[in-house]
Amino acid sequence: MLILRYAFILVVLLFLAAPLVVIFGVSVNEPKQLLFPPEGFSLRWYAELFQASDWLNALRNSVVIALGASTIAVSIALPLALYVWKKQSKMAQALFGLGVAPFLLPPVISALGFMIFWITVGFYGQIYATIISHGVFLVTLPLVTISLGLEAVDRQLIEASRTMGANDKTVFRTVIFPLARPYMISGFAFVFVLSLNEYIIAYMVAGFTAETLPIKIFNSLRYGYTPVMASVAVFFVLTAIVVFGSIARFGDLPRLLGAERARR
Repeated sequence: MLILRYAFILVVLLFLAAPLVVIFGVSVNEPKQLLFPPEGFSLRWYAELFQASDWLNALRNSVVIALGASTIAVSIALPLALYVWKKQSKMAQALFGLGVAPFLLPPVISALGFMIFWITVGFYGQIYATIISHGVFLVTLPLVTISLGLEAVDRQLIEASRTMGANDKTVFRTVIFPLARPYMISGFAFVFVLSLNEYIIAYMVAGFTAETLPIKIFNSLRYGYTPVMASVAVFFVLTAIVVFGSIARFGDLPRLLGAERARR
């Protein structure tokens, strides 16, 4: 039974890794064709990603949108999570449900709502419309991570600091914020990676005005195949590995996944 279990795990891992192997092989293909196994070995498609003006502009837009959306999402999630943690009331729980609602809806429904809103106010096609839309849509991730971090705060520390004469601002700055900061960083990282890869909302809100990497890939497929698209996919995978690997290495990954709540 143990051998069968390991064999099954190996098959699943190979099945999951196979597309990544194919994409990496295509990204180093020497001819300008999507071939696997690759013919020759060349890194010029990675160089083109960071040198060609159209791809570099799409990369710049994606990074700017991801950074802005992450900042907005954390800025919304932190006070909301603090309010829910302090009040523990039905109103607080309703607000928490409202905070996680965007992520529960199908992305195309949210994208349609954002598109109609930005057309109505006259800002459709602007890059900051995509930044705000991504920040609102992905606010669930930092809200959940920060809430998990606040649940781990020992309230006796807060009572002790107040006994020593600290006011609410001092308690937040010296006790709550340092303990919640790793979870804020984790939520920021989650939003950054997902915003970097998001296509539907970016396409319906900004269209071709603020072209991101996913939109650029789609547009490139319409005019011909190029291994640069595979190099972009590898870039996405490596970014996710670095970000999530850093969270797992330096953060409390079991608590982020809800293990602490399960033990309680």
